[in-house]
Amino acid sequence: MMNWTLALPELVLALCGLAILGIGVLPKRNTFFPCAMAVVGAFLLTAVVTLGVPEGTAFGGQIAADAFSRFAKVLILLGAAAGVVLSIDFNAREGLDRFEYPVLLLFATLGMMVMVSANDLMALYIGLELLSLSLYVVAAFNRDDERSAEAGLKYFVLGALASGLLLYGSSLVYGFTGTTNFDSIANALSDPTKASAGLIVGLVFVMVGLAFKISAVPFHMWTPDVYEGAPTPVTAFFAAAPKVAAIALFARVLGGPFGDLAGQWQQVVVIISLLSMVLGAFAAIGQENIKRLMAYSSIGHVGFALVGLAAASEAGMRGLLVYMAIYLLMNLGAFAVLVAMRRQGRAVEQVRDLAGLAKTDLGMAVWMAIFMFSMAGIPPLAGFFGKMFVFKAAVDAGLWTLAIVGVLASVVSAFYYLRIVKVMFFDEQVGAALDPRPATVSLVMTASGLFTLLFFLYPAPLVAAAQAAVAALLG
Repeated sequence: MMNWTLALPELVLALCGLAILGIGVLPKRNTFFPCAMAVVGAFLLTAVVTLGVPEGTAFGGQIAADAFSRFAKVLILLGAAAGVVLSIDFNAREGLDRFEYPVLLLFATLGMMVMVSANDLMALYIGLELLSLSLYVVAAFNRDDERSAEAGLKYFVLGALASGLLLYGSSLVYGFTGTTNFDSIANALSDPTKASAGLIVGLVFVMVGLAFKISAVPFHMWTPDVYEGAPTPVTAFFAAAPKVAAIALFARVLGGPFGDLAGQWQQVVVIISLLSMVLGAFAAIGQENIKRLMAYSSIGHVGFALVGLAAASEAGMRGLLVYMAIYLLMNLGAFAVLVAMRRQGRAVEQVRDLAGLAKTDLGMAVWMAIFMFSMAGIPPLAGFFGKMFVFKAAVDAGLWTLAIVGVLASVVSAFYYLRIVKVMFFDEQVGAALDPRPATVSLVMTASGLFTLLFFLYPAPLVAAAQAAVAALLG
């Protein structure tokens, strides 16, 4: 019974998914809206169940339920629910209101939950593939749009390559340790001097496979094209929940079974963190498509988050989790604005389309300005505290170069964030005003904005939850 109890959140979500799938195929005219609301309800129910699950391992050590997985799952479910809510009005207007869409997001979320609970390389792979297969389809969900089809194809090809690299690395780890279980791998590597060169190569391949999933440089090439081509609510989902899940999985793999090999993997994380921060800062400067700009922004934010992982310390892991929680919420708010960008019934995506927004919709312009200032790391907004946690951890670990490059990258990236604010408040409006935003988008925008704006008043609950999660991970 303990096996089923510890896996209860995943079971609840899977059963809800099957029930909603049954509702969707009923011979009715359109079941998109009821299915979408049912999926949101399933996410909230699963979040409540997750908070009540005891700690332990299940199914022969395949799955681990602890404070770390609980923290990550609640964030994932929150991000996924917001992603579905953002799609309700957009999909109806674009003719994408098919019941398969929210069901695919549900099963993608189920894959993410398996990922962050994985205590074995096989469980990790199953969760990762369930997520990836669902995302391949939703990226190309707008079948009549060439860009959407291209986005799905590119993500599929590069995702398959990443999965192959991950499997190859996992097979090497298995070959040199004789096990795929995280606890057994950790015991086998308790003496780092016994780690063979083949095992280190396997670890690097596993890291490369995971780096593809978080779009860290130099494995980021799919990100701008997929973000631009996919429907905007799909892009919002991509940039939120899967990013949190993949970073949490990265932390679990490196901090758990390979924690004693920090001397070997730390330098790899430092390099991809540096490259991601620099590319994210400079590549976004010339972008005119705001979704493409946000893609490079997300690459930069992955670099900032990896600063905490590179520190290879308890403070660094805590900073990583706090950063991802803050990034999730402020990113959802920014994408809520992008989803609301419609003119005369058609979606628009250029930065210049925001010109004069402050004169026609001051509320949305103010929220977007808050999100941009927060992403730039300007105090006292939430984004500043996220960067402060990871940079302090890097300094404490002696990684001065990483911290200095991170600060400089933040300064450079502030240019394109502040440019968006300038366009909204000071440029003259071109063409008709943007259409009134739907209530569902306003809900996500307001909730994210209030968190981003007021986080500095009471950060203790989030920091304490992150500390408990790290304590569970590092033992």
